[in-house]
Amino acid sequence: MKKGLLALSPIVVLLVAYLSMSLASGDFYRISISVAFVIAAIYAVAVLRGISNSLQERVSVFSEGASDKNILYMIWIFILAGIFATSAKAMGAVDATVYFTMRFIPAEFMLAGIFIASCFISLSIGTSVGTIVALTPVATGLATQLGVDIAQMVAVVVGGAFFGDNLSFISDTTIAATMSQGCSMKDKFRTNFVLVLPAALLSLGLYIFLGISDGGEMITEASAAEWYKAIPYLLVLVCAIVGVDVLIVLVLGIIATAVIGLSCGSLSLITLCEEAGNGVLSMGELIIITLLAGGLMNMVKQSGGFEYITQAITRRVSGRRGAESAIAGLTILADVCTANNTIAIITMGPIARDLSLKYGIPARKSASLMDTASCFAQGVLPYGAQLLMAAGLAEISPIAIITHLYYPLAIGVIVLLSIIFQIPQIKQ
Repeated sequence: MKKGLLALSPIVVLLVAYLSMSLASGDFYRISISVAFVIAAIYAVAVLRGISNSLQERVSVFSEGASDKNILYMIWIFILAGIFATSAKAMGAVDATVYFTMRFIPAEFMLAGIFIASCFISLSIGTSVGTIVALTPVATGLATQLGVDIAQMVAVVVGGAFFGDNLSFISDTTIAATMSQGCSMKDKFRTNFVLVLPAALLSLGLYIFLGISDGGEMITEASAAEWYKAIPYLLVLVCAIVGVDVLIVLVLGIIATAVIGLSCGSLSLITLCEEAGNGVLSMGELIIITLLAGGLMNMVKQSGGFEYITQAITRRVSGRRGAESAIAGLTILADVCTANNTIAIITMGPIARDLSLKYGIPARKSASLMDTASCFAQGVLPYGAQLLMAAGLAEISPIAIITHLYYPLAIGVIVLLSIIFQIPQIKQ
């Protein structure tokens, strides 16, 4: 027992280090979580002597985990996703997509329209934070103009942003979940869609009900928008849905962005290269964290940590429902501690994989559970990047937004129901 607890101690050190530094600074984003990973990595290499008494060999075990083929493949995707997201935004694709999806919206359907726009944009660009940054200023202005509660309007944006963050093929949570569980993005999307569609439809119906009013004005300022700048996002979305490999999808998106940007004058060759470089740099911390997490988790695994926790959970878990509950619960716990849904998935991915293999849970189901559970937790976290960003842009309190977050709460309920009633039914 002591050996198993010692093997798991680097994860405890990681969580304690991050929480203590964040609480001491009074800001969960003032100190990078990469610092906590470095502390945990040094601790693991120094303490976990059950692997080897040789420091060099322990470092080699760490390096083997960091250089795992799945980790390196994930980094390829992160780099290309960063280039695509940054260059497409500089070209004007975000603005075009926003205006294109909001071109004709009656006032009584404004809440529903904002939700649909947020869902579509986040699904296209694969980032909840990017969606919130793009739409929150628009939503705040519309709320003021129409006399709608600003917190409610911003919450609609946040909810839709997590719809795409949970489903998009270029979302880092999707990438992390599928790679850690060993399933295809297409299979995970299909399984995930069955889970979140009821939550999205319920939320949409509620927004329609809440938004009904006497007004019928049309928002037409977008009529002159350069709609063709949205083509790269549409291309990425269509290619991803039909099952094209994500690396090819991202390369096609980058090429489409370059061609359109250079043709219409939105980008020059120099600015395109500058934005591509900024895109790579924007993924720098995530890449470093991914490498450190891969090495750290391999140290924990080789020391018997995963075997210990699997056995400990097995003694308390009865059947597949219990294992699925453990996968979702551990992911939520990691997200609450790290305030980052991607890191939560990366951290708990190996444990979830062991549980899914032991209890016959299809990889697509475990990936879907991790992604959806992490988005639920992140969606209602007042110190999460998404709510802090939305609150800052709207100049309101994150707590005010939480009371209107219907979609994240709905997917939390759906995850619980999917475990209880084993929905969807998936064959191995």
